[in-house]
Amino acid sequence: MMPDGYSSSKKTDDIREDVCGQVQQAACAALSMTRLRCILRGVDLKTYLFLLVIVPISILGIYFQSQKITCFLRPLWQSPPKPFVNIPHYYHPNVSMENLCKLHGWGIRKYPRRVFDAVVFNNEVDILTIRWKELDPYITQFILLESNSTFSGLPKPYFFATNRDQFKFMEPRLTYGTIGGRFRKGENPFVEEAYQRVAIDQLLRIAGIQDDDLLIMSDVDEIPSGHTINLLRWCDDIPPILHLHLRNYLYSFEFPWDHRSWRATVHRYRMGKTRYAHFRQTDYLLSDAGWHCSFCFRRISEFIFKMKAYSHNDRVRSPHFLNPKRIQDIICKGTDLYDMLPEEYTFKQIIGQLGPMTHSYSAIHLPAYLLNNADKYKYLMPGNCRRESG
Repeated sequence: MMPDGYSSSKKTDDIREDVCGQVQQAACAALSMTRLRCILRGVDLKTYLFLLVIVPISILGIYFQSQKITCFLRPLWQSPPKPFVNIPHYYHPNVSMENLCKLHGWGIRKYPRRVFDAVVFNNEVDILTIRWKELDPYITQFILLESNSTFSGLPKPYFFATNRDQFKFMEPRLTYGTIGGRFRKGENPFVEEAYQRVAIDQLLRIAGIQDDDLLIMSDVDEIPSGHTINLLRWCDDIPPILHLHLRNYLYSFEFPWDHRSWRATVHRYRMGKTRYAHFRQTDYLLSDAGWHCSFCFRRISEFIFKMKAYSHNDRVRSPHFLNPKRIQDIICKGTDLYDMLPEEYTFKQIIGQLGPMTHSYSAIHLPAYLLNNADKYKYLMPGNCRRESG
């Protein structure tokens, strides 16, 4: 007790400090609100609109169009690959094989090499038929591997096994194998693709391939011309590995696609050295050596299946992309299924390829079996963009 009758305690001091602190906080909050009101009084309606509408829409636009933005800015972050060494390609049916080899700077063999054609099969029954008919006179052994899994890990039937009766014409020269998919969710589809391609090496050994035999490595829809393979099997001193420059088409042979196709290769096989692959393996590129007809399907359902199945399935950014009416409209217009910009390395190339592809009404220099059976494969011919729905 203090002399003047008042008492003192620590608790009383704490209460006083708390009250003061609360008062100060309230004053600070009031001051902050006052400052905010002052700031907002200086902002006009257009700025409100920009902050509350334009900015969120812009952020959403960037999110949904990120793939396009990335493609357009590709020249800033990725340099073009090393240019190929282009080998001129000479051919005419009335020129002898000896002269054709000489024109390429190669010698002529006493007898042709054996040729093995190896593919991983998904569901392209019609294109496989056209491919094998084109190559039939020159192939020693056809090798086909099929899985019950797509590259993206989706289960699928063995389509070739179901349609095998259509390929009786080459059954005696067929080495056919199946491989079970691993079905690993979330895995990069290119891992499954590599797993299936590596399995072909075992099939090749079963088929009896030997040193210096020719091996064609390409997807089913990458079709070397018959005369190209005949040239390479008869000529001596050809490069150990050759990439094939293929005329590129999309949806049918009506739409030449200005995107270079070079992944198909022909190898002079080396036991223990040659491995089946689908990437750049040499600098040498043989010009005008065949056709690449990508997404060339008879039915809309086949388009949808491939869009979900192959290694670039991440490009399906919305269920709307798989709408059958949308796909049919795109096929007839010649625009991109994935609404993407051209994947090129310079702004000039990107801008030059914007918009729909140019229609071509020429059916010159197409696979012979296709032209001999034009009624059956009408959907692949110029001027026939409508597809079956089933």
